[in-house]
Amino acid sequence: MKKPAWVIDKEKARRAERSETLWLFGLHAVRDALLNPARGRGRLVVTRNAADRLAAAIAESGMTPELADARRFPVPLDPGSVHQGAALEVRPLDWGALDAVCAPPAVGRGLVVLLDRVSDPHNVGAILRSAEVFGAQAVIAPERHAAPETGALAKTASGALERQPYLRVRNLSDTMLKLQKMGYLMVGLDGAATADLGPTLDGFADAPVGLVLGAEGPGLRERTRATCDALVRIPAQGAFGSLNVSNAAAVALYAARHATG
Repeated sequence: MKKPAWVIDKEKARRAERSETLWLFGLHAVRDALLNPARGRGRLVVTRNAADRLAAAIAESGMTPELADARRFPVPLDPGSVHQGAALEVRPLDWGALDAVCAPPAVGRGLVVLLDRVSDPHNVGAILRSAEVFGAQAVIAPERHAAPETGALAKTASGALERQPYLRVRNLSDTMLKLQKMGYLMVGLDGAATADLGPTLDGFADAPVGLVLGAEGPGLRERTRATCDALVRIPAQGAFGSLNVSNAAAVALYAARHATG
């Protein structure tokens, strides 16, 4: 028997609604999402032990958790996800417009991180943590071919996803041009560059800076590289001479925050 049209439409609406949510997991990620008033929330599933450890955050959120057995955890997570007995269904965060989020501050250096097709959620999560530590205004990545907001990214970010703006843009190079019009200098990290990171940033000490990093292996794409105001390398003492992209981002953020003119 063929389903009525209204039943089909209702099922489509439910599927669309589910596709607009994601599951965060792990004690830190869930706690910080519960404490974030900007985060739209659905179901909260916890074990008894996790409920005790998250008691204050659950109370503040006003949510009623679903208690579950850790051995039969009723949440659609990828196999191997270390949920620590806590999972929260949420809607992606809306950080607002680029112009507002990245407006250079009246005091101190404006600082943003731009990721050119960095698709590993663990790398992006680690970069979000470093960006928060060093006071970046945003981490920016293209909508396609970049790590989306996921539970794995949130867990690696260890709560930073709730506080550190993660903006997804249609075209990274066009966004770089917009930031340049706002006064930012685009500094791309490239292992083949001849200029060193520290001295270059020292020369830009008074200007807001966008640190541009590419995916491991491919690096920066041609147009991204061409849009940068400067290409720099992180000098290495050893023969290996290469850093993971998240480690490179942490080094670059530290250097940008402590640059002297």
